[in-house]
Amino acid sequence: MAENENNDNKKENMSKEEEIGFHKGSLSTLSKERAELLKMVSVVEQLMQMHVKALNDLGVDLLKDKGIKDQNKEKSKQKDKYKKPIEDLI
Repeated sequence: MAENENNDNKKENMSKEEEIGFHKGSLSTLSKERAELLKMVSVVEQLMQMHVKALNDLGVDLLKDKGIKDQNKEKSKQKDKYKKPIEDLI
């Protein structure tokens, strides 16, 4: 309860321009972090595709492997989850 009062006091002490600057800075930082995360995901995806190709070249059929099918189903569920607006995820 005291924390809410403390946050209210801070908010009252901040000018509108300071609040705008704070939120813009936060969005800028989060945007850069998201971009870096997407780069990491892209690299991991490329590495996975390289391994899949190598296994296919060696004659391994990954589609017969039940574990891979389950992972693909889970992956598509996760993609659907992230298509929802952020308000629905909270």
